[in-house]
Amino acid sequence: MQFKHPELLYALLLLLIPIIVHLFQLRKFKTEAFTNVAFLKKVSLQTRKSAQIKKWLTLLTRMGILAAIVIAFAQPFTSKNKTFNTKSETVIYLDNSFSMQVKGDKGELLKRAVSDIISSVPEDENIALVTNDNSFRNTTVKAITNDLLKLNYATNQLPYDAALLKSKKYFSKDDNTIKNLVFISDFQQKESNFKAEKDETTNLNLVQLKPVSKSNVTIDSVYISKKTSSNLELTVSLKNKGNTIENLPVSLYNNGSLLTKSSVKITDKATTVFTLPANERIDGKVTIDDTNLQFDNTLFFNINTNLKINVLAINQTSDAFLKSIYSANEFSYKATALNQLNYSDISSQNLIVLNELKQISSALITALKSFTNNGGILVVIPSENIDIQEYNSLLLNYNLTPFAKLSKTEKRLTNINYSHPLYSDGVFEKRVANFQYPKIKSYYPQILGKASAVLQFEDGKPFLSENNNAFVFTSALNSKNSSFQDINLIVPTFYNISKRSLKLSNLYYTIGKENTYDVATDLQQDAVLTLVNEDANINIIPQQQYFNNKVAITTTETPEKAGVYNIKNKAEIIENVSYNYNRNESNLNYQSFSNSDNLTVSNSISEVFNTIKKDSKVNELWKWFVILALLFLVLEMIILKYFK
Repeated sequence: MQFKHPELLYALLLLLIPIIVHLFQLRKFKTEAFTNVAFLKKVSLQTRKSAQIKKWLTLLTRMGILAAIVIAFAQPFTSKNKTFNTKSETVIYLDNSFSMQVKGDKGELLKRAVSDIISSVPEDENIALVTNDNSFRNTTVKAITNDLLKLNYATNQLPYDAALLKSKKYFSKDDNTIKNLVFISDFQQKESNFKAEKDETTNLNLVQLKPVSKSNVTIDSVYISKKTSSNLELTVSLKNKGNTIENLPVSLYNNGSLLTKSSVKITDKATTVFTLPANERIDGKVTIDDTNLQFDNTLFFNINTNLKINVLAINQTSDAFLKSIYSANEFSYKATALNQLNYSDISSQNLIVLNELKQISSALITALKSFTNNGGILVVIPSENIDIQEYNSLLLNYNLTPFAKLSKTEKRLTNINYSHPLYSDGVFEKRVANFQYPKIKSYYPQILGKASAVLQFEDGKPFLSENNNAFVFTSALNSKNSSFQDINLIVPTFYNISKRSLKLSNLYYTIGKENTYDVATDLQQDAVLTLVNEDANINIIPQQQYFNNKVAITTTETPEKAGVYNIKNKAEIIENVSYNYNRNESNLNYQSFSNSDNLTVSNSISEVFNTIKKDSKVNELWKWFVILALLFLVLEMIILKYFK
C-alpha cells in the first residue's frame, strides 16, 4: 500500500490525545465500611471491572476512528507503480519487414498485428509508433488508423539493436513517467540475435508473432550461364525450405508478355534453363507460384542491347594480346601508333593502354590526366628503354611513387591481392597456393606508397599497382621480357580493368545495397538522368556524377519498389535497369527466447496491452478507510448505549 500524501501520516501522533484523556479519567474507588462486608466486596469488584472494560473499548474505537480518518486523508492506494497518478508513455515498434508477410493462424502477421493494435490500444491514448521505414510521434491510434491499414512492407529491416535504440528515442526525458516499449516482430533469425540490456527506466514488452508454416520457395537468382552468337541460356536458381514439391511452375515474361513456362521438382535447390535470342532487348520477369511468402515469388531482370566499351591502345610494340582480350563482341578496340595519335580521340574512350611507349610527352600527360579525371581508366605498360623522367612525371600526376633505374634481376610474380576489386568478384574459386609463377627478366623498382597493390613480386615490390584510375605495370609485358602473357591471369586482369572503365549495368540489382553502374551518354549542362517505372508511377532522380561520355549512377535505398526501370534523359529512354528485393527475408528461421532470463515474451498483442493497463491501474483505498471510521463510530455508540 502506498500514499498520495504520506506526510499527513504524522497526524497519527494525535492518537496520543485520547490515550492521555483516558488516563486522566481513571479514578480510584473509595472503600466504605458496611455491616455485610462480604456481600459488598463482591458487588464492588464486579462494578469496577465492568467500568474499566467499557472505557478501554471506548478508547480503542475512538483511536480507530481517528486513525482511519488520518489514513483516509493521506489517500492510500495500491499499484505496481511507485507513485500515485504517474503518467505513462507507450512506444510501439512494429516490424513491417517482408518476413511479416507470412501467414499466421489469423492471416498475414503484419495485417493481424495492425488489427490487434487498433483494437487493443485506447483510441485517445497518446502513443508513438515506429516501423522500419516510418514513424508517428505524439499521436493516437484513432489519428493513424488509416495509415496503419495502408502500411506497406519495408524493403529493409532495421537491425534489432538499431530498432530498439530508435524506439527508445521517442520517449520523453521526463524521469517521472512510466515508459512502456512494445516490440512487435517475428524475430527472424539474423546474424546477431535480439539482445536487450536490463534498463530500469523502460518496461520492455516483446511480442513474437509466429507463422503456421515455415515452408517457403524462393527465386534465389538469375544469371546467364551460356552465350553464343545467336542465343543465350538464362538459368533460374530456386531454393526450397519445406517438403519436396513435385511440380513447381516457373514462368518467364518479357515486357509483361509470357514467353515460356517450365516446371521443376525441388527438394532443397533446383535450377531451370530458358533459351533466349542473343542481342535482343529483354525486360524480363521470372515468377513462381508459392502461397506462403509472396515477395520472393518474382525476380525482375533486363538484358540491354549490347553496349561496347571503347578501348584505345597507343602502341610501340605488338598489341596481339590486347586484341585477343578485347574482342569485337564486347569492345570497340582501336589501336594507334604514338606518332599517329589523334588527341581528339582520347575524350571518347573508356580505357586507354600505353603499350610500351619509350617516351610520354607533356602534352600527352596533360591529356591523359584530363581523361582520368573524367572517369576514364589508364593502363601503363613501360618499355625496357624509357625516358624515366617523363614516366615519373606521369606517375606524379597520379600520386604514384617514381620508377627507379631499370633492374635486370630476374623476379618471380608470386603475390596476388585476392581482395582487390579486380579479383574479388568470382575470378578465383579459391586462393591458389602455388601456380605457374611468371618470370620477369627486368623491371623498374618502385615503392608501393599510397597505391593499392594488385600483383607483387616475391620480395613484395609491386608488379601491378593502382591509384586514382591509373593501373601501372613496372615491367614490359612482351614475351622476351616476361612470361605474364603465357598464364591465364592476364585475361581477367585486363578484362576486369576494362569493366571498371565503364560499369555496364548487371542483369539486376538488390535494393538496399550500394549499387553503382555507368550509363554511356552525353548530357547537356544541368540535365539529369531519372529512373522511371511508369506502371508504378515512380519517377526518381538517383545520385549521379557526369563525366565526358558517361554518367555514373549510385543507388542504395532507392528505388523502394522492385521492378524494371527506364533510365531516361528527359523523354529519351537510354537503357533499362532492374531492381529486386533482398532475399534475406526468405529464410524463415526464428529466434528462440527460451534461454533468455531477463526477457518476457508474449505471442499476443492484446494480452501485452491488457497487462500494461492492469499494471498501471491505481486502486484508491481512502473510501474504505472512511467506511472503517464510520464503523468504529457506530461501534462506539453501541458500546456506550448497550454495554452495562
